Amino acid sequence: MTTDPETADLRGRLVDVGVDLVAREGAQALTLREIARRAGVSHGAPRRYFPTHLELLSAIARRGFTDLGARVAVTDTDGSPRARVEELARVYLEFARDNAGMYELMFRHDLLASGHLGLRETSLPLFGVLVDLVGRVRPDADARTVAAALWANLHGIAQLWRWGSLQLATASEDFTPLLRAALDAHLGSGAGR
Repeated sequence: MTTDPETADLRGRLVDVGVDLVAREGAQALTLREIARRAGVSHGAPRRYFPTHLELLSAIARRGFTDLGARVAVTDTDGSPRARVEELARVYLEFARDNAGMYELMFRHDLLASGHLGLRETSLPLFGVLVDLVGRVRPDADARTVAAALWANLHGIAQLWRWGSLQLATASEDFTPLLRAALDAHLGSGAGR
């Protein structure tokens, strides 16, 4: 199926507007009507390009995964596997902190489960990078399970940091000690440095 330039342009503009809107106002602001208004089209126009609201939200979330993937791709590839996991985890937490609305949207289960626009195919390779690195640090363990536990820990840190809970609990504005504790818990203290 070919897409004419006008369709591609409006599809892209709707996604661009959604990306900007989620950055400024959060995931809750992503209504079809508001995206259409800001794109300068009728409120029914998005449905011609994205038959469901979930499809448009998935396209916006895909941009978030693409951005996060690009950030992960430029992490240090020369360091030890442990240092690379730490850098990947830091990039993940910084992305979550600096892009709270997009981060929230990216991990909505209804979007990931819907299969729209290959969202799983965009998110799973990032997890694959983590699994590979964890396997190098912990060849004695099931790398997929350890990576999933580490990711769940990082996701929890990101969410609790976003809510301000961890800053209150730790009396600190630096998540680095929490990051290192999570790495030590899942990879072993000092393993593979």
